[in-house]
Amino acid sequence: MSGGVALGRLTEERKTWRKNHPYGFVAKPESLPDGNVNLMVWKCIIPGKPGTDWEGGNYPVTLCFSNDYPTTPPVCKFPAGFFHPNVYASGQICLSIISQGWRPAITVKQILVGIQDLLDTPNPASPAQSDAHRYFTKDKVEYKNKIQQQAKRYPAAV
Repeated sequence: MSGGVALGRLTEERKTWRKNHPYGFVAKPESLPDGNVNLMVWKCIIPGKPGTDWEGGNYPVTLCFSNDYPTTPPVCKFPAGFFHPNVYASGQICLSIISQGWRPAITVKQILVGIQDLLDTPNPASPAQSDAHRYFTKDKVEYKNKIQQQAKRYPAAV
């Protein structure tokens, strides 16, 4: 029964997103080989904020929803090896609104904007990746260099 609630909510989220979403962001359900869509997995793109070291990059994020959504948050992941203090080596994102601060009223739009904010404002109190955390807290110049290199790996579509 809860799977029906999840699919209903995700159908509404998709309609809302298509009508109104932040500029440069992409969020759409995964396309299946048979032409159908899988509402439980969304492929997203988060643009780097202008004026930050993340600018110029379009960062891929996958949102995986469970049948318990919206009671439980989606698992949100960048590609494995993504460089950021609050992203595990697996790519899983450590962000309060998708963990201890989760509320069922939080939308896909709020999640993606929250992740975009996290890119430029990491939480040093919640490290998920020791190298990125060390650079962020001890060597800002090298941290900035690594972020700019990463932005080049995920260029904006022309």
